Amino acid sequence: MSAANNNSVLNIPAFWKAQKQDWRVTVIRTSLERLGYKMVLPYLTLYIIMLGATKTQYGFINSLGMVMGGILAPVIGAVIDSKGPKRVYVFGILILIGGYLALACANIWQVAALGLFLHAMGQRLSGQSCATICGNCLANCDRAKGMLVCESLAAGILGMVGPMLSGWILVNMMKVNGTPTDPNSIRPLFWAAFIFAVISLLIVIFKLSFNTWGTVKAKKQSNMILDGLAIIKADKNCRKWMLIAAVGGMPMAMVTPYVQVYAAEFKAADAATLAGMVTATALTSVLLGYFMGIISDRYGRKPVLFTTIALYLAGLVLLITTKRIPLLLFVGMLQGFQEIGATVAGSIGHELVPHRIMGRWIGATSMFTSLFSALMAAVSGIIYDNIGAQWVFILYIVCELVIRVPLLISLPETLRHPVDESKFANI
Repeated sequence: MSAANNNSVLNIPAFWKAQKQDWRVTVIRTSLERLGYKMVLPYLTLYIIMLGATKTQYGFINSLGMVMGGILAPVIGAVIDSKGPKRVYVFGILILIGGYLALACANIWQVAALGLFLHAMGQRLSGQSCATICGNCLANCDRAKGMLVCESLAAGILGMVGPMLSGWILVNMMKVNGTPTDPNSIRPLFWAAFIFAVISLLIVIFKLSFNTWGTVKAKKQSNMILDGLAIIKADKNCRKWMLIAAVGGMPMAMVTPYVQVYAAEFKAADAATLAGMVTATALTSVLLGYFMGIISDRYGRKPVLFTTIALYLAGLVLLITTKRIPLLLFVGMLQGFQEIGATVAGSIGHELVPHRIMGRWIGATSMFTSLFSALMAAVSGIIYDNIGAQWVFILYIVCELVIRVPLLISLPETLRHPVDESKFANI
């Protein structure tokens, strides 16, 4: 039973107090990182392209960070199981800080490429630590609510503030009219993100414990790759989940990086509209995320996830077809369902294996997802430049409908589906 069961599910302060400190620390860390990231997100791709990179080059740049993060993921998972997530968390945030620093100082696209590479790798590693903490600190009956308190309320509110602040800075301080065309007008935003990342690092260093949830056996395991393969072989649902997670990770690789560029180039969106789209995305999370978490924890993960997938895909169709700039804000709102859905999907992934191997399981899924996303990131840039920008979004829509949705239908509802410990006894 949840520690917060005596309180109303709508009593968020009581829910917050009932949870473990490590989870509360990671919520604060994630919120600060989200504030900085959402400040730069509306203009990140534009910035690198303005420095001279093509869409194809941008795709390969984005891909490299995902490849490295994927290669490191199983090693990181084993370290988390044996030593706890704090060391990995600090390492990942340091890499993230280096990425923002390189982006802020870049005068040529190659330096910005290094920054994007470090940013992608740092996000992957720090996110792996964050996911392990959520997987171990939250009970099943609280997991979706807890993850969506982080995603939708804490990070979501600051995720709204970020693009509103950056849009105001560009329009009122940097005097940008229309779509930004000078990379120097965007550069101060990366310094702001750098500062928020440093603050989040200090919070993790001084407030996060050195807790570990791995077993002695896990600490003696020396072959992380074989360990990950053993987990996948142990249960057919884990095998299904690898493909489900891979398609679920595609938006960050091939959709989100190009939405703002597509809106600017094909819909004539100005700086304020680009910022408004990202703000609208966060608004959806703030208004609906926790509520959908309550439904997910009470009635099941899959109905909520199917709903978010449908609404997100509808937003992409609208992005491709609309000719009205005001509707781009509605596109931004529908994009918020991808963030909610990704969090609900994370709840499912955490409920497929025992807690003692959570780090290695997340490492295995992170590796496969990262490598698949890296391929899609590289392909998406080529598609954008040579076939047609809209086909980047269409390819993702097809993958959702043909691969992820059918596999999700065949997956059991994990909310009340107990893990069969015997399948993982030898891991």
